[in-house]
Amino acid sequence: MKQVVQSARSGKLAVKDVPEPLVRPDHVLVKTRASLISAGTERMVVEFAKSSMIGKAKARPDLVRKVIDKARRDGPLPTLRAVLARLDEPLPLGYSAAGEVVAVGAGIEGKFRVGQRVAIGGAGLANHAELNVVPENLVAPIPDDVNYEEACFGTLGAIALHGVRNLGLELGDVAAVVGVGLVGQLAVQFLKLAGVRPIALDYDEARLELARYGGAEMLWNLADGDPSAAVLDLTGGQGCDGVVIAAATDSSEPFETAAAIARDRARIALIGITGTEFPYREFMKKELSVVVSRSYGPGRYDDDYERRHMKYPAGYVRWTETRNLAETLRLMTRKTDRRLAVEPLITHTIPFAEAERAYRLVTERTEPHLGVVLRYADAPSAKIKRLTVPRSVSHGKGETGGTCVLAVIGAGTFARTVLLPRLAKLANLKLDTIVTERGISAEHTQERFGFERVAAEPDAVFADPAINAVLIATPHASHARLTAAALRAGKNVLVEKPLALSRDELNDVIAARNGSAAFLQVGFNRRFAPMTAKAKAHLARLGGPKFVLLRVNAGQLPPESWQSAPDQGHGRILGEACHFIDLARHLIGAKIASVSASAAQPSRSASEDVTITLNFTDGSLATIAYTALGAAGYSKELIEAYAGGTVVTIEDFRELTIAVGGKAKRQRAMLDQDKGHQAELAAFVKAAAAGGPAPVDETELIETSLATIAVLESLQTGAPVKL
Repeated sequence: MKQVVQSARSGKLAVKDVPEPLVRPDHVLVKTRASLISAGTERMVVEFAKSSMIGKAKARPDLVRKVIDKARRDGPLPTLRAVLARLDEPLPLGYSAAGEVVAVGAGIEGKFRVGQRVAIGGAGLANHAELNVVPENLVAPIPDDVNYEEACFGTLGAIALHGVRNLGLELGDVAAVVGVGLVGQLAVQFLKLAGVRPIALDYDEARLELARYGGAEMLWNLADGDPSAAVLDLTGGQGCDGVVIAAATDSSEPFETAAAIARDRARIALIGITGTEFPYREFMKKELSVVVSRSYGPGRYDDDYERRHMKYPAGYVRWTETRNLAETLRLMTRKTDRRLAVEPLITHTIPFAEAERAYRLVTERTEPHLGVVLRYADAPSAKIKRLTVPRSVSHGKGETGGTCVLAVIGAGTFARTVLLPRLAKLANLKLDTIVTERGISAEHTQERFGFERVAAEPDAVFADPAINAVLIATPHASHARLTAAALRAGKNVLVEKPLALSRDELNDVIAARNGSAAFLQVGFNRRFAPMTAKAKAHLARLGGPKFVLLRVNAGQLPPESWQSAPDQGHGRILGEACHFIDLARHLIGAKIASVSASAAQPSRSASEDVTITLNFTDGSLATIAYTALGAAGYSKELIEAYAGGTVVTIEDFRELTIAVGGKAKRQRAMLDQDKGHQAELAAFVKAAAAGGPAPVDETELIETSLATIAVLESLQTGAPVKL
């Protein structure tokens, strides 16, 4: 299929061929018929991408602070690589579209049907693409008498409608709309439909006249000066009961205008992106309230609602983003004279194949425009061939000529920024297939790293005898299932941590491994780090028990992170603490006998502040302190090992200290930190090319994985868990 893609680094736009997405549970697959270019928002996104690094930094100082914190903690080179990789990521454009359902995912059968006409919303979901996979709560049916070109305004309509709702106005109130672009025009119409008397303010005379058609009772060209006297005349000396700011400008003038025309204790809803320096004295004297409107409405930016299909009860949240989208479409119906009329807002309808021309019109302002709609051809999209006919070769040195023929399942940020750039440097490796649900990710990853083919389904990889190795870098919840399937198919597996989330999953992997000639490796990269190797070698020379302390200053995850989602990440105890359990196991070199854990009172949602104690069969002890409460810019990882009158420390894999007899030897990595990723991948590729054995004792990896699961069991029971 084809999709509009933008480079985050250069801002260059292109319509590219990408693999078709597959429908997922609780989602619908929609063939797009029309999508709307939101001129203001998408122009801003494009201009940001086209700006220089300095321009990007000025626009997003919050991201600059994160980069500085990462540089302090991890060093300049890893930070630079991460930033450049993020900038190299392709960006999907679009968030308001309409089309026809072509597949319904499990769990929502009956709620939608194949062939149904629907409007869809969501950045990164309702893309300018021939096919889109959209979760249930961002889909709404289209009335029979509303066409696709009108329905694709649904998401923008929800934005305007939520902004109007935030004013809390009543029948007969007066409200001003500052800035009557697309969203402002829709806001004027919603106000009129609600029985409110709209006022339109803008610098563009043509848009003001269009707002008159939409029901504006008064128009004011801001080039003519202060509108407050005219507003007072209209309102009997009272002023506006509410003001919607729908302008897009760096200036704070909209707030100044709002303060001048608002009545005492009025409310101001900010929908557009403007300067936010407001005149304090005027706001204070009138006791004005400002509400920054949450895009489409309640549910927006809540992954539990948008992607995991939580419902908000109407008794507590009457108008969610889903209901705002549905109401926008309902108001477009021609069954009544008083309707939301979006057809006058459409200034251009351009074939999707000419999307680059449409964006030039919007970004370069080559001619006056307002609603620019992309219209898609009705012909069925062609299927992209996923894999070639299976070849008669299998894994093993004798049959592959000592080559690791690799398929990678998952092309998320970690895979693209950490794993694939390092894999691309290795010899005896053929990057055969990249598998990812998102077509845009697959196409970009294939192009950047030189994969021969792309696929949307892991089964296609498992069925291909030419592939002798699989790297699994998907969200945590799928690791065990995919690992077991790959092993049963005879593929050597490197799976990112964690290996499994439960004893049942772990047992399934064990059963698959016992029945397979292939080997298993887990992405515990820290055991491959050069500093770890030196620490391990020193400790191995010492007799007697060892005492290891590992402190992890993990920092808070953003609330929307997939790692916290119960259907994807299952939290960082399983997802990240396993790294340090494995590292302790590796440094001590003895079997884990028991695990006990305690958790601090959660300060936000799930507990991420735990102490884990590991008792080893040789009498050694390890304690892991994992916390999200610390400062982001401070040292992240500190490993201390005590044995035989010596102390070994590793700090952030940038400094190794070995203290013996009052003398300390230090090794520093000034520019970079090596956490072992390159050596880990090289060991796997070498072993897969040779047909085995595994680079790491697989029973040790199973033991570490079981110990990680035992951490949660100990937290649940309050007692130690024997392995």
